[in-house]
Amino acid sequence: MSDRTRTRVAGAALAALLLTFGAAHAAAPTGAIYAARVDSIIHPVSAEYMIETIDRADREGGALVVFTLETPGGLVDSTRAIVTRMLAAKTPVAVFVGPAGARAASAGFILTIAADIAAMAPGTHIGAAHPVSANGEKVDEVMAKKSAEDIAAYVRTLANGRHRNVDLAQQAVNDSRAFTEQEALTASPPLIDLLASDVTDLIQKLDGRSVRRFDGTASTLKTAGADVISIEMGLRQRVLSAIAHPNIAYLLLSLGMLGITVELWSPGAVAPGVVGAVSLLLAFFSLQLLPVNYAGLLLILLGMVLLILEIKVTSYGLLTIGGAASLIFGSMILVDSSAPELQLNLRIILPVVAGIVAVAALLVRLAVSARRLRPTTGEEGMIGAAGVALTPVAPGSPGRITTHGESWQAVADEAIPEGAPVRVVAVNGLTLSVRKE
Repeated sequence: MSDRTRTRVAGAALAALLLTFGAAHAAAPTGAIYAARVDSIIHPVSAEYMIETIDRADREGGALVVFTLETPGGLVDSTRAIVTRMLAAKTPVAVFVGPAGARAASAGFILTIAADIAAMAPGTHIGAAHPVSANGEKVDEVMAKKSAEDIAAYVRTLANGRHRNVDLAQQAVNDSRAFTEQEALTASPPLIDLLASDVTDLIQKLDGRSVRRFDGTASTLKTAGADVISIEMGLRQRVLSAIAHPNIAYLLLSLGMLGITVELWSPGAVAPGVVGAVSLLLAFFSLQLLPVNYAGLLLILLGMVLLILEIKVTSYGLLTIGGAASLIFGSMILVDSSAPELQLNLRIILPVVAGIVAVAALLVRLAVSARRLRPTTGEEGMIGAAGVALTPVAPGSPGRITTHGESWQAVADEAIPEGAPVRVVAVNGLTLSVRKE
C-alpha cells in the first residue's frame, strides 16, 4: 500500500470517528430535572430535605431543581441555611408557589425571592415576611426593630442580586405586605419571573430561557425532553416533619404528661411511663421548631399538677375545675402565631382536656375507694373478722377459735359454747379477744 493510500484510509477512519463522536455527543441526554415538594413550615427537617435535593442535583449534573412551595413561614435560621445553599448551587433552582390557592408567606417569601427562577400558579400569593419572636414572648420595640431591619436588609440583598423589586421586597418585611401572582408579576421590576399552571407547564416555559445566577454568570436552561426525577422525603424526615405540626406536638405533650402521671400514681406499671417518656421527648423536639408561648406551657403544667393534687387532697372538685381551666387556657395560647396553620384547633383541645380530666377523675375515684376498703392483713385485718369457736370459751378460761382458715387462742368476756359463731374485737399478740356473734 502506497503512502498516499495509507493517508486516505487514515483520513477516512478519522473522519468516521469524528462523525461518530459528534453524533454520540449530539444524542447525549440533557441533565435531569429534580422536583421536590415542600408543603410544611420551614424548620430544620424541611431545610435538610431541600439542601439534600440540591446536593443530589449538583452531584449528578442536573439541569434544574424545582421546589413546589406551599408554606405559612418558618424559622429564620432554617431559611438562611436553605438560601445559602441555593446561592452556592451549581444547578439552577426554581421555586414554584403552587398549586392554585397556595401561599408562600414569611420564610416562603424569602425563599421565592432568593431562587434563580421565581414562579407562581394562578390564585396564589406571597409576602407578609415581618419577623416574629420564635418563642412567642413579647420583645421590646428596639429589639423588634433591629430584627425587622436585619431581615429587611437580607431580603434587599437577595432581591437586588436577583434583579427583582427591592422596594416591594422590603415592604413585605417592614409592612407585612402580601402580593397576588398578578401583582408580583406586573410590578416594575417584577418580584417573580413567570406564571405557570403546574410544574409541567413551568418546565415547558423554561426551555431555552436564559438565567442569570447570583454570582453574575448566565446560563441557558435546556428542559425539553429532560427526565423529571421526583425527590421524596426519607422515612425519618417524614416522621420528624409530621410530628412538628402544632396539633401533633400538642397531642404528644398531653399523652406524655398523662403517661407520667399514671406511672407516678401506680409505680411499676412500666407501660404508661415508657409511653409517656417517649411522647414527651418527641413533643419537646416538636415544640422547639414552633413559636411556643412559655406562659401557655406553664399553664398546662400547672393544670396537670392541680389534677394530681386532687388525688391527694380533698377539694370537693375545686382542684379539678382549676386544672381543667388551666389546661384549656394554656392549650389555647401554647402556640403564638397569627398563621392558622400554626394554631391549635379547639376541636382537638377540648376532647384532649376532657380525656385528661376523665382519667384524673377515675384515678381520684380509685384512690377514694382504696381508702374506704378495710385492711385485709395484719392486726387491722383481723379486727372484725368472723370465726367459729372450736372449744368453749369463758371468762378466765381461754379457748380456741378458727378464723381466716387458721386456729387461734381466744378469750372472751362472756361464755361462748363450742361451735358458736364469734367476731374478733381485739388482737393481743397471738391471742384474740372475741364476742359471741
